[in-house]
Amino acid sequence: MLTLTDLLDDAKCYDAVRQYRWADGLACPHCGSKRVNKRGKHDKHPERQRYCCEDCKKEFDDLTGSIFSGRHQPLRVWVSCLYLMGLNISNQQIAKELNLHKDDVQKMTSKLRQAVVDKKPEVQLAGEVEFDEVYVTAGHKGHPEAVKKKGGRGGVASSKGYSSRSKLRGRGTLETEKPPVFGMIARGGDLVIRMLENVQQTTIEPIIKATVVTGTLIFTDEYNIYSRLESWGFEHKTVCHSTGEYARDEDGDGFCEVHVNTIEGVWSLLRSWLRPHRGISQEKLPIYLGFFEFMHNARKRGKALLGSLLKTVLA
Repeated sequence: MLTLTDLLDDAKCYDAVRQYRWADGLACPHCGSKRVNKRGKHDKHPERQRYCCEDCKKEFDDLTGSIFSGRHQPLRVWVSCLYLMGLNISNQQIAKELNLHKDDVQKMTSKLRQAVVDKKPEVQLAGEVEFDEVYVTAGHKGHPEAVKKKGGRGGVASSKGYSSRSKLRGRGTLETEKPPVFGMIARGGDLVIRMLENVQQTTIEPIIKATVVTGTLIFTDEYNIYSRLESWGFEHKTVCHSTGEYARDEDGDGFCEVHVNTIEGVWSLLRSWLRPHRGISQEKLPIYLGFFEFMHNARKRGKALLGSLLKTVLA
């Protein structure tokens, strides 16, 4: 059977790794010195270049100290896996495309996803920023002792205050297996999303203060957890969904600037994005959210996104 990896060139994969890993010049991963000389090619992988540091005298190669070092699968398989992750394909489908066992793919995607989340750039929001929260049905997959007797599999993001599993009204928490996801997005800018233990002011205050520049104009709905934004040092405007108001023109210019439509649009994208990954546990959900955040902020798709992903995991 012809697979995606059969069509890839090992040499080009190593060229890509060198391009993104040594973007600022070749440097020793042990001591950081740039006084490095080439030292032939790897015995088993002729595409992999070897080097020797003149300062610390240690040898290394293209993959030393990277996420790809010491892996059983060839580099082209890892690059293919990362590319398919960027297309938001499920682990099961990736296993089929690469002709691998699903457990191997699970381990690979977990390591790659974690690396992206650990190394993605820190985001600071300013200008006009929208806040909102949504609820995701997520249990404890892989931890039988923690699974509550509710039946079914973890669902995708549900509408605010409503669980697709329990069919009960009310705000969700980690304890009720309906963890809140808090979103902040700058209009025309970046997104930050975090899974919360609960939706309380004491929970969101440190996240907001660490992420949003003081004095920023923030738009929210009427939920009372946002009532202290002004006392925290931010400007604040509210749209009242409970009265049927979804956008308001305050300055009479014909443009309804008071709304949270941007972040609510993100929730629609998140629902679709989570759908192929059914049964995400609470333990894994923050990593999936972080990966979604990276992809959203990268504003790239396909091969262009693969370059950003490689650059990030090799940072």
